[in-house]
Amino acid sequence: MNDSRIAYISFDTVPAPKGAAIHIAAFTQALADAFGDIQLVTVSPTAYAVNQRESPHVIQSMLPALGDTLINRVLYFRAMLGNWWQNQWFETVHIRSIYEGFPIALSKEKSCKYLIFEVNGLPSIELKYRYPAVAEDRELLHKLKAQEKICLEASDLILTPSSVTRDYLQTRGVPGSKIRVIPNGVDLDIFTYRPSKFRDAEYPNLPYQDKEMPPLQIENDAIKTQRRFQVLYFGTFSPWQGINLAVEALALADRDFPTQLTVIGQAREFQILALKQLASKLGVAESLTILDPVSQAELVQKIHASDVILAPLTPNDRNLVQGCCPLKILEGMATGTPVIASDLPVARELGEDGVHFLLVKPGSAKAIKDALLRLKTEPELAINLARNARQQIENAYTWKHAGDALVAAYEELGIKRSITV
Repeated sequence: MNDSRIAYISFDTVPAPKGAAIHIAAFTQALADAFGDIQLVTVSPTAYAVNQRESPHVIQSMLPALGDTLINRVLYFRAMLGNWWQNQWFETVHIRSIYEGFPIALSKEKSCKYLIFEVNGLPSIELKYRYPAVAEDRELLHKLKAQEKICLEASDLILTPSSVTRDYLQTRGVPGSKIRVIPNGVDLDIFTYRPSKFRDAEYPNLPYQDKEMPPLQIENDAIKTQRRFQVLYFGTFSPWQGINLAVEALALADRDFPTQLTVIGQAREFQILALKQLASKLGVAESLTILDPVSQAELVQKIHASDVILAPLTPNDRNLVQGCCPLKILEGMATGTPVIASDLPVARELGEDGVHFLLVKPGSAKAIKDALLRLKTEPELAINLARNARQQIENAYTWKHAGDALVAAYEELGIKRSITV
């Protein structure tokens, strides 16, 4: 019998350089700080099960999820979870998707007293972007929605990071009284603030337009060397992220002023190849740098060396109907680098256009290019946006804020704090 009162179960790999892994780590630690030992169950990065203590109050079990397809991996993980679960019972089980949650929801009475469903995304909406054939498979979509419905109905509490998602869940028949919106957060000890006025001094080796002339060899203002405007995108290469728009905007901007786009994120080979082909077609192959995922500490260095962060989310059902809480926007807002994002409700939840970031017409590369030009030619605007954005994060969007809201939601349900923590 497990001594932990709470099990947090997710069909994700943790740790990993992804927003989901960061979110899971923050939430499990917040729960552990309030309620005592937490049993975290995630996907093993190997073919074997691994048990370890992630922190003094977080015990992690990593279960393998083997298979050539997503469905096979889900079924394998569910089987491993069933074997692991034998003779265990938890006061509270916290799930993040139907992949791990469906069998628990079916046997809730035997598994736990409280079931909490954290809805960050739903396969019935998101899966078709990763596997386009799903859109035509009505039988599979029906099964996905049926399993989602069972998990939603069996849950005592539903958490979501966006008001857009809350509203969508209500259209699916979930009572609003059952839903709590808890936005993502930022670790301010990692995502430090660096005012832009110090950038040129701290990052003197950024690419310049004229590589034959060192930046300090300036005879007069007319021949002053102009360094490339550094634009950064970080995150996944998922279709809803709009990375293609970033490359199209790069091509437009580079005609008017030297621009460099750096893309950091996890991607498949065909996605990287497609992005490089687009850049080559538009004549900006040498102005595009694609990097593998990096640690958060390294990412912050990249952010501080950039002039702008892009979050060009596309206007599709994943972003407009289901909703999300873009971690890249929040993390960018914390750092002193101004953010340009698509003008979608999920972005407007996080701040005000022209005050905390610049919002642009969704799906428009020209709108992104115009915003880039505006920030380049209006440095005071960039500084003010960055300063206001940092204050916004400090006031409302840290992981401490999210953790406190999470604990409050648990307590509202009737779950008592541990007196031994």
